Amino acid sequence: YAHFFCIRDNEQKPTDHAAADTENSGEPPSTSVAGGGAHKLRCKAQLNQPLPKFRRYREEYIQYGFTCTVKNEIQYPQCVLCTELLANESFKPAKMLRHLKTKHSSFAAKPADFFRREERAFQSQKKVMTNQKTISAKAQKASYEVAYLIAQAKKPHTIGEILIKPAAIAMSQIMHGDKQAQELKAVPLSDGTISRRITEMVQDIKSQLIDRVKRGKYLLVFLRYSFDGKPRDMLFCTTLSAKCTGEDIFTEIDKKLKEEGLSWDECISVSTDGAAAMLGNDKGLKATVVQVAPHINFTHCIIHREVLASKSLDPELKTVLESANKIVNHIKSRSLNTRLFAALCNEMGSEHQSLLFHTEVRWLSRGNVLWRLFELRDEVRLFLLEHGSHLAAHLTDPDWLTGLAYLACIFDKLNGLNTSLQVENANIMSLNDKINTFKRKLDRWSARVKTGCFDMFPELEEFMEKNDLCVNTVKGFITMHLQTLLEHFIKFFPEETAPEKYDWIRCPFTVTSTHHLSSDIEDALVELSSDRTLKSAFNSKMLAEFWISVEREYPQLSKATFSTLTNIKNKYRSRLNVQDDLRVAISKIKPRMDLLGSKHIAHPSHTI
Repeated sequence: YAHFFCIRDNEQKPTDHAAADTENSGEPPSTSVAGGGAHKLRCKAQLNQPLPKFRRYREEYIQYGFTCTVKNEIQYPQCVLCTELLANESFKPAKMLRHLKTKHSSFAAKPADFFRREERAFQSQKKVMTNQKTISAKAQKASYEVAYLIAQAKKPHTIGEILIKPAAIAMSQIMHGDKQAQELKAVPLSDGTISRRITEMVQDIKSQLIDRVKRGKYLLVFLRYSFDGKPRDMLFCTTLSAKCTGEDIFTEIDKKLKEEGLSWDECISVSTDGAAAMLGNDKGLKATVVQVAPHINFTHCIIHREVLASKSLDPELKTVLESANKIVNHIKSRSLNTRLFAALCNEMGSEHQSLLFHTEVRWLSRGNVLWRLFELRDEVRLFLLEHGSHLAAHLTDPDWLTGLAYLACIFDKLNGLNTSLQVENANIMSLNDKINTFKRKLDRWSARVKTGCFDMFPELEEFMEKNDLCVNTVKGFITMHLQTLLEHFIKFFPEETAPEKYDWIRCPFTVTSTHHLSSDIEDALVELSSDRTLKSAFNSKMLAEFWISVEREYPQLSKATFSTLTNIKNKYRSRLNVQDDLRVAISKIKPRMDLLGSKHIAHPSHTI
């Protein structure tokens, strides 16, 4: 088929030889398919003609001031004085001598040795120019690679010229010598260059992403889609108006989708937090999207639900947390206090020399703040006493310190759960397993605390033993908090009535109970489980990746799987005015450096 188009192209645009043959024969040029036969006959006749003979360079031609340059395996005479390139047929002494006397009459009487020196200088200059061009192209590609690393590391653009380039030159000079170090100076790494490189890479990443998504059917603003597995990439990052209503959010998303030629029909599920602007049934994003695409399934992000479930605190523990925040703010809010506290910690040989701030939008910070305060409790007490603060009383109260130790321990457990929910290649079933495991732990911890056992909270147990505290005075509020925490987790994560009904998705080759499946799906599952090749592939692939790979062969099974296996994990948040850097930093798509570099003329750095 491709060859057919090649013939048509030759018929529409005959070569000069073909046109000449037509004129000499008096025949009109062939414009039909039938005429193609005559054209082929003429081509065969031409093949019988002798090929043109090309002249070749001889060493004695140097006396006329000419060397040779090879292009497409054909030699051409080139003047070593003006570098003018002549036709191949000019390899004749008379023509070369005429060029020398006409354009370089003052050198016509020079001996051959003079022209040989000029030839060596000319060849050396050509080599330098070629090397410089190669170095510039390599320097340009290196510039893209460094810009990519800077964006991946989320560092300021100025670090390229201020730190990376000098460091690379210094290392190269030590390891390889001055010559290689000098070549690194040609790599352009200025602030503006890095910024432009990142912008270009973003456009390339975005182009690849849109192309992949158009061929798949799994779409979100921060999306997952089917392409060689189950990738996840940011579709876009933008700012919203002050109101941030559901309609505002929908308008912005809809505009971005239309700009990229995407449709809501390609989206099957949306995962958000639980705010009214997102999941409100009347005016939220959910209500607006459902009007346009009723098939879309909305889910409340499992990580956000875990955070909401863990926020419950009894009044006594809430007072401890509020007092702890006041202590931290008293020291951290003033730069002088911060420096004095650091000096005190240094004198006491503390492992850490500063406290940590807590903010509600950073879910994991609460546990870290309490841990650091508990570790530095002695240093904080001395500092507050020296400054006459009434907050020092809390750090001399055993009950308050016991509450602080417990909060540090339980929030550390919650932080561990939250982090485990953010692993790569997670799915709704594996995440629910972790939630259910934690609920069982809460129930077990509550039962053990009632018996006076605190070994699941080793730091709390050590503190109580060291200070000879009575277990009965603390187990009451700890038991109450653990039970309240369990109730909230049950509220946000209700127990699955029959979790075993999803075993056929987890282990399609070993499952035995399939009575709850329809007959066509059960038959397809029997066929799949009998395929030993697929069984081998199942052991080497992630769960979602496996089901994507069998989608075409077993469409009923794949459709049933993805109606259940809905990924609802969304880790990253947008940040103001860093759209380009954010996309490069978190995207799994590698920019095509060679393609980007081919669009520019390679220029070395101007700061050499």
